[in-house]
Amino acid sequence: MTSAPRPTTDLSAADARRIALRAQGFLGAPDRRGGVRGVLRHLGAVQLDTISVLARSHELIPYARLGAVPRKTVEDAYWTTTPAGTSPARPHAFEYWSHAACILPVEEWPHFAFRRRAYRARPHWNHDLPDGTYDQVIKQLHTEGPLTSTELGGAKRTSEWWDWSGAKVAVERALMYGEVVCVERRGWKRVYDLAERAIPQELLHDELDDTECLRRLVALAGQSLGVGTRADIADYHRLKGEQVDAVIADSGLVPVTVEGWSKPAWADPAALATPPRGRHRTTLLSPFDSLVWERARTERIFGFTHRLEAYVPKPKRIHGYFAMPVLAGGRLVGRVDPAREGRTLVAKQVTLDGAKAVPSVAQALVEAASWVDCTDVRVERVDAPELRAPLARELVRLLA
Repeated sequence: MTSAPRPTTDLSAADARRIALRAQGFLGAPDRRGGVRGVLRHLGAVQLDTISVLARSHELIPYARLGAVPRKTVEDAYWTTTPAGTSPARPHAFEYWSHAACILPVEEWPHFAFRRRAYRARPHWNHDLPDGTYDQVIKQLHTEGPLTSTELGGAKRTSEWWDWSGAKVAVERALMYGEVVCVERRGWKRVYDLAERAIPQELLHDELDDTECLRRLVALAGQSLGVGTRADIADYHRLKGEQVDAVIADSGLVPVTVEGWSKPAWADPAALATPPRGRHRTTLLSPFDSLVWERARTERIFGFTHRLEAYVPKPKRIHGYFAMPVLAGGRLVGRVDPAREGRTLVAKQVTLDGAKAVPSVAQALVEAASWVDCTDVRVERVDAPELRAPLARELVRLLA
């Protein structure tokens, strides 16, 4: 790790928290004119995940910032190209490996050239690939147009989730290399197309060297975080610490100190230019929300330990399968593990940070229920039994 320049600004812990909230779209009035696409460009990446409880994570991200955006509107915003009759058709987003599998603004295609080059340089990639399969998949896409892996010949050889067919291995390898791109999900399946056909010509290049790519992604991470440590910034697009070190001095971010943070920090100068003010969002957060991606950062900023327990054996779960943090007043005030039974949103387990959190958690539950077309909310378990009755009363009041 290189030594950082002398910080020019000292931030209190509260300042840093508010800067982070504004940078992530949770403080102040959101720019509704930009809608879902505006949220995507503001965040720089929206994580995808297979789990769907209330909704899939990429739907929960704009909901948490904009409110009850219809779910079809969310999907259309990500995957629909420019209006019919416009030439050439232009996608607004593509899917690639960033923090994880993420939806990314199409304008950032050139800045992931460093990652595509790194994948191409690998001699092997997990699964064996029969001779000729890669070329056959590319030829089929060229001839038939955009296809799912099923349409390419099947995704799996057996029922085992990991046992991909040759066509699936080939098209996923082509996706990583950048010869193929996903600019649409259809029924949750990736739709693959040739990058040369799907990506706008002015963006379809790998001309930027690694330094230029990394500088852009470090700058974007800093803007999306507002303020962060080296580890925070690296984690956003899953860069290595030394990659951040190599470019951060030229990224436009400025060194700062933050009260209570033991490591040096960097901030977006635009975030420092005006004090963060405005209305705080009250909402349920996806466990995959970029506000809480990095556990150490979440603990440092909010004093909140966040862990997804979906992959933890059930007897060892503490907060539930898909426990969603509750954001209110700029703080994380509890968790809800939700489910749906018909038109009832079921809070299988609720954790509250004291009695003061009751109104906010109730509000978040009722608003989420309305968004997913539920008319009732039922609470099954509250970790603090004495708060169960107050929460039930508040829910009755809000649902009346």
